[in-house]
Amino acid sequence: MIYPEFLKKGDLIGVCAPSAGVGHKLDQYDASIEVLRNEGYRILETAHVRVDDPRGGTAEERGEELSSLFENPDVNAVFCAAGGDFLSEILPHVRWKSLKRNPIWLAGSSDPTSLLFTYTVKYDVATLYGFNAGSFDETPVPDHLKNALKIVRGRHVVQRTSELFASKPGFADDYAGFDTPTEWKSNREKITASGRCIGGCIDVLKDLIGTPYECVSSFIRRYHGEGMIWYFDNFSMSAENFYRTLLQMRYAGWFADTRAVLIGRVLFPSSETGMSYEEAIHRALSDIPVIFDADVGHTNPSFTMINGAMMDLSYKNGKGRISFRCE
Repeated sequence: MIYPEFLKKGDLIGVCAPSAGVGHKLDQYDASIEVLRNEGYRILETAHVRVDDPRGGTAEERGEELSSLFENPDVNAVFCAAGGDFLSEILPHVRWKSLKRNPIWLAGSSDPTSLLFTYTVKYDVATLYGFNAGSFDETPVPDHLKNALKIVRGRHVVQRTSELFASKPGFADDYAGFDTPTEWKSNREKITASGRCIGGCIDVLKDLIGTPYECVSSFIRRYHGEGMIWYFDNFSMSAENFYRTLLQMRYAGWFADTRAVLIGRVLFPSSETGMSYEEAIHRALSDIPVIFDADVGHTNPSFTMINGAMMDLSYKNGKGRISFRCE
């Protein structure tokens, strides 16, 4: 596994919009960029970051702008501006050889999953999941995002179960902040596991299965014996769709040599038949240690995950912790 150099003050972060542009939320985005500047980083934006469109340019333009940042010798890391729905369009237009030749940190959350996942699984470069360039707009910066800023500098951070989480998305009219006690759940009383961390937004990952961009079987073979720890961020999959996707991943061999699975809280839960997410997990993954309703994904607070790194995971009595080894 290739671990890019962690950031230091004065480094240049390239920001592009491989998914949506941020023109509809410029005030929040600018506030986030100011936090990054206050951390001592310089910022270089590509041309389409500030467009007000669910696509930050055409697929060709977005692939070009992302690739150009990796071809710029002054850029030390690339942060995706925001999430969205259409990143997978750009995958054929990314100059993957440029990304492979210049392995710098690539960070994103939600729709950028397909980009990060491919870069790690196919090209063995570690990536950062859990935040976008526009994620740091809260004042004051909450602890989970302070952890993200520490991790990008290479600090060893132990991320633990939160005391409270936000039951509503931040943009909801009735948002009440961190208002609900956190309790991780599991199909085991106790879990202690280590393995290669890999995953992302499962709403996006399902669309990669069987494409040239997943390469999961070869990834598992390359790291045989170390084991995998998967994590899944469920944005809005119904319990039934979630269940079918887990089965599809199993049939495709994704859970070979898996030591544990970490599943986040669902931001927009639903069910067509009355199936619960717990039932979906039990039916699909009963033979694997699983933690769910964890601090991963679209609900706040959420962890920063290092795809490709060795993860140490422990769980007991509704609480847990994770840490990463980049070695």
